[in-house]
Amino acid sequence: MSTGDFFEHLAIGGDSSKAPGRQLRDAIILAVERGDLLPGERLPPVRSLAETLGVAPGTVAKCYTALEEQGVVEGRGRAGTFVTADGRNGDVRLTAAARAFAVEARELGVSDDEAVAAVFEALSVSAEQHPRA
Repeated sequence: MSTGDFFEHLAIGGDSSKAPGRQLRDAIILAVERGDLLPGERLPPVRSLAETLGVAPGTVAKCYTALEEQGVVEGRGRAGTFVTADGRNGDVRLTAAARAFAVEARELGVSDDEAVAAVFEALSVSAEQHPRA
C-alpha cells in the first residue's frame, strides 16, 4: 500500500471518543508497526493531509510534532516529514510511549531515578489490576 493510498482510506472523526489528532497519531503508529508506512516514506504535507481528512491543519501539525518527539517520524524542513529509519525496530507503540513519557518527565523536571521509579510503580499497579494469564 502506498503512502497516498493509506491516507486516502484513513477515516478520522466519526463516533470515536478520541480527539482527531490522537486518532491520526494512533493510525500512523499502527501503520508503521504493520509495515503499511515504511522507513524513509514521506508523509503528506500538513495542509494536504488536513484537507484530505477534513481536519484543521493545526491538528495534523500537532500530530506530526508529537510523532517526531516520539521518534516515529522526522521533519526535514521543506523536504517534508518522513517515517524514521528505525520506525519498525521493536514495538513502535511501546517506543513511542516511552519517548513521550521521557519528554513529559523532562518537562516536569524529575530526575531519571524518579522517572524510573514512577514506571516501576505504574507497572506494579497494572500487574495487580491486570495479571498476566
